[in-house]
Amino acid sequence: MAREGAVRESCVEAGLVMALLPLLNSKDQDLLLHTGRAIGRICFDNTAQQDQLVQSGVIPRLVSIMQAYPENDPLVNVCLLALCNLAEMEAARDALAEVEIAEALTAQLQRAPDAERRHLILEILGSLGESDVLKLQFVESGVPEALLEMIRNLQGGSDPHDLCSIKIASNLIVSLLLGDESMQKCFGEGTGSVYQDVLSWLQSPNTQLQLSGALAIANFARNDSNCVKMLELGVVPHILDLLEQHVDEGDVSVQHAGLSALRNLAIPTTNKVRMLEDGVMDRIRALLRSDMPPVQFKLLGTLRMMADGQEEAAAVLGKDEALLARVMEWCEARDHAGVRGEANRLLAALIRHSRALEVIHSVIKADGVRHLITMATSEHVIMQNEALVALAIASAIDIDAVQQPFKEADLLPTLQKMLEDPVGAVEVKFSTLGLVCSLANSSIMKEEMETLNIKETLTKLSSHTSTKLASQADTVLAVLNESS
Repeated sequence: MAREGAVRESCVEAGLVMALLPLLNSKDQDLLLHTGRAIGRICFDNTAQQDQLVQSGVIPRLVSIMQAYPENDPLVNVCLLALCNLAEMEAARDALAEVEIAEALTAQLQRAPDAERRHLILEILGSLGESDVLKLQFVESGVPEALLEMIRNLQGGSDPHDLCSIKIASNLIVSLLLGDESMQKCFGEGTGSVYQDVLSWLQSPNTQLQLSGALAIANFARNDSNCVKMLELGVVPHILDLLEQHVDEGDVSVQHAGLSALRNLAIPTTNKVRMLEDGVMDRIRALLRSDMPPVQFKLLGTLRMMADGQEEAAAVLGKDEALLARVMEWCEARDHAGVRGEANRLLAALIRHSRALEVIHSVIKADGVRHLITMATSEHVIMQNEALVALAIASAIDIDAVQQPFKEADLLPTLQKMLEDPVGAVEVKFSTLGLVCSLANSSIMKEEMETLNIKETLTKLSSHTSTKLASQADTVLAVLNESS
């Protein structure tokens, strides 16, 4: 009767749910089956009734029924359906954290008779796995190992239901690695079975497993000690092989995930040096031909991370004409602000971290100066500062080489506007003053400063409420007055 919506409402109003609930304590399996079905149907799509069920202690009862009669498939199915409907509720998750739900679900996953049962269990695990407490409980109870075993058994086939199970299970493992404690337990210093299996996914012919493998590696690479250990264990060549496999007409998501993993691995300084020595740069540069904006965005971020604080790496990249030509194209990517921003940031980083004359000359030759000047007027303070510092370094190292491109790109009028901007950030104005001071070493730039009456702009700044900025303005004024 409770299949019909109108009847369900009548059942609720009559208080049938609370009357049926005590029957779940029965030892009669048929009675349990029919009671479970009746309660499930009456409470279908009724949040208030579901909440009342949870408050009345239905969760531990459902789990104990599954544990008591694990081979009664119709009864287990009723319990699983009920848990699936309740798993989204916070109170239900709290209740499930107090019972041995992981063991019960793992046991059922291992004996699941068909894809439908597998998917039901995986859906429950996915909902519950959003809780950090349950993530850790799942890992400690062997859920990842059970999922990995299921994936191993299903691999190699072409049945769409099996492929769907592989996708759900591999995604679930990736999500379990989002918890710091659960991730560390799965890593096991690089010897854990979960880490080992995930690593093998990078070489799988199944694109979904390749994607999940790359995402999992990126999740493992969330702290320096893991990153160093993974590099020692040789993870990088596997990621590069995967990226090269997908660079032409490949899967964008796999490339994006692979580059995220590489970028995370390049964060520790020791890894940057090691990756450079291992020729990673050369292999990453092969990916420059990608036409996919999400891949370009991640690639630029990875290269910037490789150059961060690494003089040699920044110099190698900064003198690479093919790389710079591609970066110039991306600096003008009108349809993708993220790619444009990352391209500009990489350009600035190459100068900031290399501080090399050859790199500055290469950037000038590639027509990169105008992009750095545009970047200096960005709406993002961090980008403005990076551009201003790069321009100041370039002018300090070779003012003669940069003064003409600076003049052609109207650098000084741009800087004056930034200094006079009433809502401009103090730190940006501070960096701008540093650049103006550096430009004062050029007679051509000095003449233009006189024409623009920069001194008047500086005089106004010398009474700024920020004492640091006012002091810097006075210093620049003194430098201009000395050399005039």
